[in-house]
Amino acid sequence: MKTLAAAALLLGTLLTGGVAHAEPGAEPGTTPGPCGYTATPDDPAARPVPLPPDPHHTPDRGHPVVLLATNQGPVPLVLDRAQAPCTTQSFLHLVREHFYDRTTCHRLTAYPTLKVLQCGDPSGTGEGGPGYRYEDELPTSLPPAPNDPTGERRTYPRGTLAMANAGPDTNGSQFFLVTADSVLRPNYTVFGRVTDAGLATLDRVAAGGIAPNPDSELDGRPALRTDIRLALRLL
Repeated sequence: MKTLAAAALLLGTLLTGGVAHAEPGAEPGTTPGPCGYTATPDDPAARPVPLPPDPHHTPDRGHPVVLLATNQGPVPLVLDRAQAPCTTQSFLHLVREHFYDRTTCHRLTAYPTLKVLQCGDPSGTGEGGPGYRYEDELPTSLPPAPNDPTGERRTYPRGTLAMANAGPDTNGSQFFLVTADSVLRPNYTVFGRVTDAGLATLDRVAAGGIAPNPDSELDGRPALRTDIRLALRLL
């Protein structure tokens, strides 16, 4: 399940192309570079897309800017190559391949300690991905969560851009945008931030609340349907 690994559970304990050719000893269907993007034939792509380029040296400097043009307003994102080079490489590849165009952000959460908008699944179900996976690049500098006696949880600050996953090293295409400071174990790769203009759009979506559903009043589709009409790299 390509979600925040079941947010309700997390609150309690608490996603040049082409066919990759693996190096000797590498897993079949894995790119030969340091990122090792690996095809997942048992979990095929929700929208056809090749494996990302995986050069010998993954770019690890700079802050590319991507615009998510949504029907609720613009959501500019500033990526961080140094913090998560392989994640940034994959995300820019999916933008370039138009993987995110004409997709719907399928999940909004409004728990007291988890407030995010989740996007990146062309199927709109929360189950879809790009047909490949890659390893985590987990954050190491997030501040400790307040009032957590275990010291295990961290604060993902408002405006954080991070990858959703279904467990260790299962990153694909789904990502989440933190609308207010949220408490999670540091199990989700952080690879950028939302600009102030993007936060204004996210605030509008969050204020609209959760669409009525039989499962939860705090977790579900946004009442204000939020479609990514176009994802475009600006810089």
